[in-house]
Amino acid sequence: MTCEWCGKAAPSWSAMCEDCAAPLGGLPKSLAPEEVPVALRDINMAEVGRSIQLVGAVYADGRDAFLVHLPGEEAIESPRSVLLDNGEWQAFIRQTDLVEIEALVKDPETKKMAKAIVRKCERQVAKHTSWVVYRRDEYTCRYCGDDQVPLTVDHLVTWESGGPAIPENLVASCSKCNNRRGEMPYADWLMSPYYRKVSKRLDHSVRFANSALVPTLANIPITPLKPGKKRKKR
Repeated sequence: MTCEWCGKAAPSWSAMCEDCAAPLGGLPKSLAPEEVPVALRDINMAEVGRSIQLVGAVYADGRDAFLVHLPGEEAIESPRSVLLDNGEWQAFIRQTDLVEIEALVKDPETKKMAKAIVRKCERQVAKHTSWVVYRRDEYTCRYCGDDQVPLTVDHLVTWESGGPAIPENLVASCSKCNNRRGEMPYADWLMSPYYRKVSKRLDHSVRFANSALVPTLANIPITPLKPGKKRKKR
């Protein structure tokens, strides 16, 4: 990269060399060489969308970069630059797409408002399908019996394994149980110490119904992957 003013060598991230930038106060601190680049491995991906939140957008014209903050967000003194390849970018975006959001939504049939937690990757789950599952399970977590918290829909055959978003492959679950299960196969989940503990709150008929789902999973149609594509882990 060459300086647009004097033709000398300039940092790859700037259109101006350090000498030309000196009278103007120097190169921006946020782009100082010792602070860039940050690799994806330096970011705690589990915190993206949780403690690491979207606060604005960056706009640049090759000479200047502007971090435009969302209303109500405080100014960030020294933002870090993160340089990603295509694969890393897809991994990062997918992580942001897994954030759980609490929302007040309306049941399309009863027209009543209720709290629900919607995972962004579940945009593939039609709103009607989610509410069919919630009503079927009486707005109660099928794993712990809690009916006082926002609900998610949990895939019996996991989404990562190609499990489809159909009522037969979904149960209502609180966020805590959904997160604790993660990618654990459903049969293993029913044998886990956590499920055995919290399921003691369930009526016997619900525990039996949960166990009875295991043999039905073989009949769940798996969503085929496109050639060359892999489902990434959460």
